[in-house]
Amino acid sequence: MQFIDQVKIYVKAGDGGKGCVSFRREKYVPKGGPNGGDGGRGGHITIRATKDLNTLLDLRYRQQYRAERGQHGMGKNKHGKNGKDLIIPVPAGTVIKDATTGELVADFISEMQEA
Repeated sequence: MQFIDQVKIYVKAGDGGKGCVSFRREKYVPKGGPNGGDGGRGGHITIRATKDLNTLLDLRYRQQYRAERGQHGMGKNKHGKNGKDLIIPVPAGTVIKDATTGELVADFISEMQEA
């Protein structure tokens, strides 16, 4: 097994869905008013330390992670579905830094820590 101790990945949280511009239209309801629903929220990205891993090999071969986007709103006050959250497992002892600034984002000392 290869031991990889440094990787560079790209993560993007899901975009929120767009709201719907819709107006109530029925035969016997004059000036029904707006009835468009809100868009769903985009999925979050969580990085979680686990004891099951001891190398960053999995992150080496898949370097882009994107959470699911939220669905758009619909007429009749129907709100869009929220995007699914994405959990990225890393081994305990992992240090995460921002690639552009070098700033420390998270330091996973023990298992089940999240950032």
